[in-house]
Amino acid sequence: MLAKMTRKLFFILLLFPLFCSAQNTFSDFFLQKSLRFDFLLGGNANHVSVYPVQFKQEPHWAGSQTNLIDIFHYGSYRFRVFDMETDRLLFSKGFSTLFQEWQTTAEAKQMDKTFYQAVIFPFPQKNVRLEIDARQWEGHFQTIFSAEINPEDYFILREPPFPYENETILENGKPENKVDLVILSEGYTEVEKDKFIEDARRVTGYLFEEEPFKSEMSKFNVRAVFSPSVDSGTDVPGEKIYRNTAFNSTFYTFDLPRYLTTSDMKSVYDAAAVVSCDHIYLLVNTERYGGGGFYNFLSVCTSDNHLTKEVFIHEFGHGFAGLGDEYYTSDVAYEDFYNLEIEPWEPNLTTLVDFSQKWQHILDESTPVPTPRESKYRNTVGVYEGGGYQSKGIYSPFIDCRMKSNNAKEFCPVCRDAIQRVIVFHCE
Repeated sequence: MLAKMTRKLFFILLLFPLFCSAQNTFSDFFLQKSLRFDFLLGGNANHVSVYPVQFKQEPHWAGSQTNLIDIFHYGSYRFRVFDMETDRLLFSKGFSTLFQEWQTTAEAKQMDKTFYQAVIFPFPQKNVRLEIDARQWEGHFQTIFSAEINPEDYFILREPPFPYENETILENGKPENKVDLVILSEGYTEVEKDKFIEDARRVTGYLFEEEPFKSEMSKFNVRAVFSPSVDSGTDVPGEKIYRNTAFNSTFYTFDLPRYLTTSDMKSVYDAAAVVSCDHIYLLVNTERYGGGGFYNFLSVCTSDNHLTKEVFIHEFGHGFAGLGDEYYTSDVAYEDFYNLEIEPWEPNLTTLVDFSQKWQHILDESTPVPTPRESKYRNTVGVYEGGGYQSKGIYSPFIDCRMKSNNAKEFCPVCRDAIQRVIVFHCE
């Protein structure tokens, strides 16, 4: 009991300095709506460029109006917004992309490719400078794009979003004080609207059956946006199955049968804009197993597989909290995904290069480091070799966890703490 109280006290003390760092007053710099910058990330295994597409005003800002500057430093990319007059940092956020994963595949060594992307931030009152930074192999960020934005620019699109039908699944308060999850329908035809709403309610229920979401349910709003598709289902290229759907989702991403994603992010962003949104979840109408998740970008899951609950929660761990995969035996398309000479940015993985910044503080003094994957340590927070798709050199905190396998019953204590910190940050 004493050990649990000590860990809880440490967690509170850890949060205090993080959330007391200097933040800006929202009303001094921003309006109650969003500015979206759409762009293409393009390049190959060794190079990345940003190709601007459009700026667009959106009617809602769902994020915190207190915590505007990122404290976590997660993600393979980040963007920052500076006041042009004073060069003051006004807003920042980390994110991950499908492009960055593609860069680690064999295909990226042979050709160039682009992926659609957007960054969204509160609509500025005055001129600002937007910078997009890419995390380098050595761990630091390097600016790859910079642009001055005049909020009065008439080239900023101000068209209203398409009025997709939407339904509130869970309502607990104002968007700026809650985590606003938006579930989009993919591969549901016009006559399958009721099925989508039922499915959205069911997967929402799955999420709040599991900690820490169960205890923090009052900090969430959930809305379902119905965007009908011509066909039911999704593409399965490996079986020559192709469906005309709202967001053009597909299995066989990077030629992996279970990897379900979409590259049609413009359609995704446009649909999500109809409601207040912190995180987008694409619910795909199929019984097949699969999904995908990207930090502060997108989560994807199928609706009717017998493992939908496990996958839905796992992918939300990626997309919402920046958790890394802890498995190391499954087939993946990635090559040299992690640099073993630096710490991974994900909070639940370590190379032991700077372990003091991870979960070292909650280890019992009697737990060996590294920790053997033996039954006597099954319920012990430790440092177990294997994680991040690699069996050597990367370590994870638990023998089994929601981020490792579908057999795990829940998130491990380290992942729960990481999720909890992100929830608090959104709701302050």
